[in-house]
Amino acid sequence: MAIVLNIIGIALLLGGLYLVSPNKKDINKKMILKALGIQVVLAFLLLKFPLGRIGIEKISDVVTKVLSYGAQGLGFVFGPLADAGAPTGMIFGIQVLGNIIFISALVAALYYIGLIGFVVKLIGGAIEKVLGTSKVESFVAVANMFLGQTESPILVSKYLSGMTESEIMLVLISGMGSMSATVLGGYAGLGIPMQYLLIGGALVPLGSIIISKIILPEKVYEVEKVSSETIENENGTDTIAVVECATTTINSDEVTIDNKGNNSNIMEAISQGATDGMHMALGIGASLIAIIALVALVNGGLSIVGLSLEGILSYVFAPIGFFMGIPKESILTAGQLLGSKLALNEFVAFGELGQMLNTLDYRTGLMMAISLTGFANISSMGICISGISVFCPEKRGQLAELAFRGMIGGFCVSVLSALIVGAIVAL
Repeated sequence: MAIVLNIIGIALLLGGLYLVSPNKKDINKKMILKALGIQVVLAFLLLKFPLGRIGIEKISDVVTKVLSYGAQGLGFVFGPLADAGAPTGMIFGIQVLGNIIFISALVAALYYIGLIGFVVKLIGGAIEKVLGTSKVESFVAVANMFLGQTESPILVSKYLSGMTESEIMLVLISGMGSMSATVLGGYAGLGIPMQYLLIGGALVPLGSIIISKIILPEKVYEVEKVSSETIENENGTDTIAVVECATTTINSDEVTIDNKGNNSNIMEAISQGATDGMHMALGIGASLIAIIALVALVNGGLSIVGLSLEGILSYVFAPIGFFMGIPKESILTAGQLLGSKLALNEFVAFGELGQMLNTLDYRTGLMMAISLTGFANISSMGICISGISVFCPEKRGQLAELAFRGMIGGFCVSVLSALIVGAIVAL
């Protein structure tokens, strides 16, 4: 029964997006089905195929081990406060947010030496050839497995101005539907298994392409200008219509990835990465303080009529929990977590999930975790508009216009991944 609900859920999700798509006739259904098939096969390999399961376990162990080295730096600066086993217990602002600084510096170093760029070109190039997406959007979709919603466009920043509306939509959706390596440690610190996070991250590129190319497909042609021109022939002169079509100005063969950015050497890259990580940690901490306090304030007001924000969100998003095919006693909880992720912040949702994960069965916990991955929330719209428009200020208006659909699309990417994973586990 669960797998049937998952399949129906996938059909309803993609069908609903099709109905609201402004360019239904331009949707490349063959590409969508091909991408969906590859995503299902990838999920099967990671969850059911022995070598795939072993591989994801080994990668998870390596990532967890690497992240643990951040404790050395935290211990030097904060002493016993950095030790979760100390009498003070876990201090979120130090042990979780503090580790973001180390991960950000590490990612910056890997980015500078070209390792991330190599993987992006390898996987992105394969996606381009198999699905027929442009090289730029393929690179950005894959880069979001490692980088954040405003960092991945830096790889192809010089091409953003020439991207079509559909390509910009994919940049937004893949950014808000993904999670960067920088915050992996933060989520894991909240009690979310690294394997769950890695599986969710691996499905992002294909899911982003599927969702974005339904929400806003590439136009077959777009008439930009129609004019007349007089030509001479053997019968005299004729007036013909000249139609100019707007297409991308990017030559796919000329696309390259910028690894260095503004850094002159690897030490500068590490230093800048640490600074960026500090800003990110402070930003996340500030957001959580404000959001949790505001939710408490709203709940204080709603308690007068016997309601709570969590209760309202649980019913609004409960249908998604139903089509996940999870136990009925967990449906409202799933709805509440999804609502918290979209309306508030994924850290809030992951924090709540981490506290209850040991009470859930494997399939339910895995689906919930994957459905919460990604930056798709209200605040991310402003972050994307501001961050990406730095490289293409002339597209700021277009980014603002597409941002809301990008957020919804990013949310749908995570839900689609969760439904596919749920169906595979239920086999």
